[in-house]
Amino acid sequence: MMMQSVSPSALAEQYLVGDLPGATLPGTRLHGILVHMNDGKALTEVSLAWLLQADLTALHDLAVGTIPSEEFRTRSADERSKRSIKAKADAERDRSALAERAAFLEAASKANFERMGRDPVLRRRQEAKDLRRKYGVGYIEPEHYPRVMKLIKLLDSGKRISPEEFALVSSQAEYCLTEELRIAYHRIEAVALTAELNETGDAWTAVNASANWRKANEPEQAVAVTATASADAHKIPPKTHSALLTTRGGAFRDLKRFAEARDLGFRAHNLTRDDYRPCTLLGAVSLQLGDLTSGREWYRKAEARGAERFSVDQDIRAVLARVSQEERTRISVFLFSEDPERFSWLEGQAP
Repeated sequence: MMMQSVSPSALAEQYLVGDLPGATLPGTRLHGILVHMNDGKALTEVSLAWLLQADLTALHDLAVGTIPSEEFRTRSADERSKRSIKAKADAERDRSALAERAAFLEAASKANFERMGRDPVLRRRQEAKDLRRKYGVGYIEPEHYPRVMKLIKLLDSGKRISPEEFALVSSQAEYCLTEELRIAYHRIEAVALTAELNETGDAWTAVNASANWRKANEPEQAVAVTATASADAHKIPPKTHSALLTTRGGAFRDLKRFAEARDLGFRAHNLTRDDYRPCTLLGAVSLQLGDLTSGREWYRKAEARGAERFSVDQDIRAVLARVSQEERTRISVFLFSEDPERFSWLEGQAP
């Protein structure tokens, strides 16, 4: 007659093998043996042999009926105690082995670094690898390696690179010019130009310093340097003053201070009405303020004054990247509906 069903955990504790993982897992050999014994069924020769192999001799003897339940409990408890002691010893041995392994690896690593320190070739290789990792540069083609690594080392040391050299690397190995490297280049340029501005007070230097601060993702610094130059605005020629107002307006736009950016754009446009640059600033600011009709009109004026269509499209892409998804859709739909051929590249972005 089959006995009442018992939960796996209760069954494991009943036979004093709850410390063994397989005792409570249905489908394992040990759990199946316990179920059979609890149901009063005889075990197969294979199962009995497995119990002896697993050092569960008390459970084996109980199964074959050579010991009473009281003796089984005494012997089984003793077996479980021995398993517990062995498990702790095994764990301690494993911890010691891991500690020894860690000490070995640390010593090997230290020895490797010391060896690299003595070997100039290995040291240079490691330094180059560390620099590439610092600036997010991956694999460099052999023909580009010397020029790119020279650029990285110069930038990392804070030294200026000529615009011509930077442009050459940009054209030959653009894949190596990561955002980190671009920011480092423009920041070094911005710092040098700001120092030059403080010595000379030259407005064009302020314009260039502002442009580099913005490209280095530091528009606050661009606002600061243009404020210094703007103090002598009455001494600046209209073209230079317009450029100063435009880059300052761009910095305010970066900071999302759109009203100030728009005001500076208007002032720049009034100074140089044939220059497209204030128009592109006003086009971008208008779009970001939600005045789509004005934004489109200012971009038309920019193209009429010499702005390349590609540059205008890039400017609009930059605007779309800065606004919310809702505004991005609204602007895309508007521009595409205004001129489907001119803004065909927006078709996929407009639902």
